[in-house]
Amino acid sequence: METENKTINETKKAEIVKPVEKVTKEIVKPVEKIKSEKKEVAKKTEEKKLSKTEAIVCGKDLKISTKHSIAICDYIRRKNIEKAIDMLSEILTYKKAVPMKGELPHRKGKIMSGRYPIKAVTEFIKLLKSLKANAIVNELELEKYVLYCKADVAARPYRRFGKGRFKRTNVIIKLILSVKKKARAKRK
Repeated sequence: METENKTINETKKAEIVKPVEKVTKEIVKPVEKIKSEKKEVAKKTEEKKLSKTEAIVCGKDLKISTKHSIAICDYIRRKNIEKAIDMLSEILTYKKAVPMKGELPHRKGKIMSGRYPIKAVTEFIKLLKSLKANAIVNELELEKYVLYCKADVAARPYRRFGKGRFKRTNVIIKLILSVKKKARAKRK
């Protein structure tokens, strides 16, 4: 009796195991196909990866004046990263002023009017240092690149009790290949 029960149990187990093996084989085959497809896609992306030609840094919703940001962008545009950081550090020490248009007081030196936007300058220095790090990671030669800078108004949330709005600015700074003046003259 016990031997009959054992044989019945063994046959039941065998009946259960066979479909499970079939199911696992059916599952394993598509998984292997997916893995091989992923490897092929990875190879294609590695082939497509070329050396990057520019580095970008974006400052979203910065708590600085848009007017000051636009003036700083005009001040550092078409400069080298190192030169731009040096120029902005001179503003922090009140040695130079950022040239601005409008009814502003005149400053000493060669500029007509200007200001010392300390808070905006510190944010720009942070962004420029980040851009420099991005350029190093992308293996760009910093001597061949110049800055392209753009500042725009961001979404401005209301202050408490709806009595005004906060200052917010979006800033995009790119490193682009410098075009020499001789090449520009030939194009004209």
